[in-house]
Amino acid sequence: MDESERFRQEVRANVAGLMSDADVQALSRIWVREITRHKYAYNFTWMGRPLIQFPQDMVALQEIVWRVKPDVIVETGIAHGGSLVYSASLLALLGGDRFVVGVDVDIRAHNRREIEAHPMAARIRMIEGSSVDDTVAAAVRDHCRGKGGVLVILDSHHTHAHVLRELHLYGPLVTKGSYLIVLDTLIEDMPAEFFAGRPWGKGNNPKTAVHEFLAGTKRFEIDAEIPAKLLLTTAPDGYLRCTGE
Repeated sequence: MDESERFRQEVRANVAGLMSDADVQALSRIWVREITRHKYAYNFTWMGRPLIQFPQDMVALQEIVWRVKPDVIVETGIAHGGSLVYSASLLALLGGDRFVVGVDVDIRAHNRREIEAHPMAARIRMIEGSSVDDTVAAAVRDHCRGKGGVLVILDSHHTHAHVLRELHLYGPLVTKGSYLIVLDTLIEDMPAEFFAGRPWGKGNNPKTAVHEFLAGTKRFEIDAEIPAKLLLTTAPDGYLRCTGE
């Protein structure tokens, strides 16, 4: 066995240990709960744009993108554009004509200006409109048509109905071996008061949508190793690996 394979086996054993350590997993959920009170995810940028993600999830995305090498990444939810820029920069490292498609119901003018002026702009396509609108979904499909690999990230409106509709609209775009990543599934595990005044909350959120979606399809399965090794993640049960055509 060469040293590279020995190291990979060591890492697999490390992750298995984390998955089986109930105390560590429980402590991590407590830690996520407490840092969420301080809007932890808002405090990071990528290449100058606010990211609004946990850094740990961004490292996981980098690992997935390098392994899968998608031609297109589809993201619902743009906000300040940091996630689009991050995905575009990963695709730039892979080379070729790869690009990211971002969808948002309201792309604010100041954010659009900054994204369009960014060095990664040539690899970014933006569509303004609701991600669950049939016309918008058709435009996304047009961008993906003929591409060899597609990865999808859902991070827009967090109600059960909205995310479930997104899963049905964009799940078919994901190619075998790639991922459908559903962020903010952690809502189900956080205190109800965190979401006072929001249209989503416990029992009505991305995680509940994921489980209903998975009950009706065999194309996807939860990759439990990713959240287990990250410990701090917004997406427990949200990394879905495509196992079918």
